[in-house]
Amino acid sequence: MKIGVISDTHFTKRSEDILNIIDRYFSDVDMIIHVGDFNSINVIENIEKKKRFAGVYGNNDGSNVREYLREKSVINIEGYKIGMYHGHGDKKTAMDRAYNEFKDSKMDIIIFGHSHQPIIKTKNKILMINPGSPTRKLKERWYSYVLLELDRKKIEAKVVFFSK
Repeated sequence: MKIGVISDTHFTKRSEDILNIIDRYFSDVDMIIHVGDFNSINVIENIEKKKRFAGVYGNNDGSNVREYLREKSVINIEGYKIGMYHGHGDKKTAMDRAYNEFKDSKMDIIIFGHSHQPIIKTKNKILMINPGSPTRKLKERWYSYVLLELDRKKIEAKVVFFSK
């Protein structure tokens, strides 16, 4: 299964712009995972019009998104247990906060956001993925997302960088 992974889109206006991102970068994915800071329920609705969707809310999401999604969630895809959490919280890093949310749950993969900094690395045998942001790069040079391909025998994850 091929999955487009995003976070931190922060669409306060023009939430339909997510459709351009999907058409341009995710036309061939089976599913989109978004790990929070949508800023509009319309972003979720637009993703669901185009693709299978899973996600969690972030610290900048309002009550309409929080009523629709959980703060953290676990899904199973191709036999892999995947934890999703935005990564907000105390003074630790977003990766450490996400890891701590699931450390006793035997995850294969944890997907998080919040920092707008893409990363793919392992921590105690768990694949940690932060896609960065396709719309708000903050301190990064480029916008980014992650393409994640899963089958029962392998995991392929890569960060894709782009400029607008």
